[in-house]
Amino acid sequence: MFKKPTLTTTLIIIVGFLTLCPVIMLLLGSFSKDFVSFGQFTTSKYIAAYTDPDFADILVNTVIFTVGSALHATLLALFLAYVNTRTDLPFKFIFKIISIIPMMIPHILFSASWVLLLNPSNGILNRLFMNLFETREALFNIYSLKGMILVEGLLDLPIAYLIIAPAMSAFDVSLEESSKVCGASNLRTLFKVTLPVLRPAILASAILVIVRSLASFAVPSVVGMPGRIYVLSTHIYRNISSGFAADYGLAAAIGMSALVASITLIYVYRYLTAESGKFVTISSRGFKPTLLRLKKWKYPLLVIVGILSFVLILLPVLVLFYISMLPYSMPPSARAFSLMSWNNWIEVLNDPISLLSLKNSLFLGVVGATLGTILSIFVSYVIVKIRTTASGILESLSFLSFSFPGIVIGVGFMWFFVRTPLYGTLTALMIGYIATYLPYGIRPLSSAFIQIHSTLEESSRVCGGSPFYTLRRVIIPLLIPGIVSGWILMASMFLRELTLSVVLSRPGTEVLAVQILRFAEDGLWGRLSALGIIMILISSLLVIIAALLGSRFSKLEVVDR
Repeated sequence: MFKKPTLTTTLIIIVGFLTLCPVIMLLLGSFSKDFVSFGQFTTSKYIAAYTDPDFADILVNTVIFTVGSALHATLLALFLAYVNTRTDLPFKFIFKIISIIPMMIPHILFSASWVLLLNPSNGILNRLFMNLFETREALFNIYSLKGMILVEGLLDLPIAYLIIAPAMSAFDVSLEESSKVCGASNLRTLFKVTLPVLRPAILASAILVIVRSLASFAVPSVVGMPGRIYVLSTHIYRNISSGFAADYGLAAAIGMSALVASITLIYVYRYLTAESGKFVTISSRGFKPTLLRLKKWKYPLLVIVGILSFVLILLPVLVLFYISMLPYSMPPSARAFSLMSWNNWIEVLNDPISLLSLKNSLFLGVVGATLGTILSIFVSYVIVKIRTTASGILESLSFLSFSFPGIVIGVGFMWFFVRTPLYGTLTALMIGYIATYLPYGIRPLSSAFIQIHSTLEESSRVCGGSPFYTLRRVIIPLLIPGIVSGWILMASMFLRELTLSVVLSRPGTEVLAVQILRFAEDGLWGRLSALGIIMILISSLLVIIAALLGSRFSKLEVVDR
């Protein structure tokens, strides 16, 4: 349709810049003393970073946090995937949706809601427990590694579920039946047949959660830092948030270890998913899945899954709204309800920085996601429709950023932007966002392009249609579902983005997530909750509008044809 070599080369340059520029600048910055002496080789930052007496403890905390979160998320996903795909549990269609909805809740708000519930001094659940049992001991201290693992595991549950559930639903249950016919118990069948066959999916899920938790900043900052528990992401943040003492060279040197670990884990993940073909259990001989009858366990399991769904979705939002109406955090009581007011909301809506952050986030969410989606359309077209070595390179480049920890890439972009007029602008943030979340736009669009046969383009060309006419009148209308999905994903990510923003935002370019983090650091939980609810409402509204517009345009195209 287009001049393919020129289009591919142009896209390789653009995507290559977005993906490789921050990595190259991070590497060069790690060998530079400061911004002024950039390019003057020195290993002093690496020596300082890795001889720090606290660094060993930080590495240990990072390993415990990432592995613990992966185990937590994967085990929960395994349980939910099994009951949702392999049993006759009632209302499964609802729970399947609920399992992935937490992806839409900003991580910083989810983390803040659990702090409000379980902080040891005045957490709602802790205070209720202490009042009920007349004790001074808190039920659970959220400011701990266990607290970090609890919250991060719940946040990463949707990722693990989306990997394990398809494998679970495609599992040939005749293998289990054969095992039971041979006299094996249910438990032995589980460990000797079911789990070994699902091993690639389980390992892939665990590794991907480790990668995401390694890149996590919301949970380590909101939950870990108040308890003086630092992991790599918050250790990097400490080095760049010290005002005049900020050391971006040291942060770059530390970030290189996180980057190498993340890329290595992604390579292992891709190897495991490629190896999954060895565990195929459905072939041309036919397959009919059967459901396990829960009998007396049906309703107890329904209650358990219902409680888990409540904890994942409703509880965070309800806690935020409840605290937004109070002058300070307190458990529900007659006195608490008598103190409720809209003061926190009024203060937030009259706060110029909060309003500016709202405006900036909306701009980045709408404009940034639109530009990112347009770029994703062309990249997806080349990846799917142009099968060349160059398109393979483009595909590898476009998905490489998925393995990059946000705060690490933010440091790399900082080394680049500080040498350009873009430093401290919304444009810098937008470029960083698109570079980081481009795979979220490409995935649904690539799937949509696969469904469009090349004969449609050829027919348009035979009838005299230009490349852009063909794109506008033939291809785009068929891509609308993929475009809407990609835009919604990118807009949601842009609105809630924190890790890049804490590095790249400057006075005048604050965004919602950064402002919420500032409220958390200052202990202004009422304002944080009010701004958080506004953030969730805006995200939901954008998603609904995008979905309605996509549906409307699809109908118009059908009528027009």
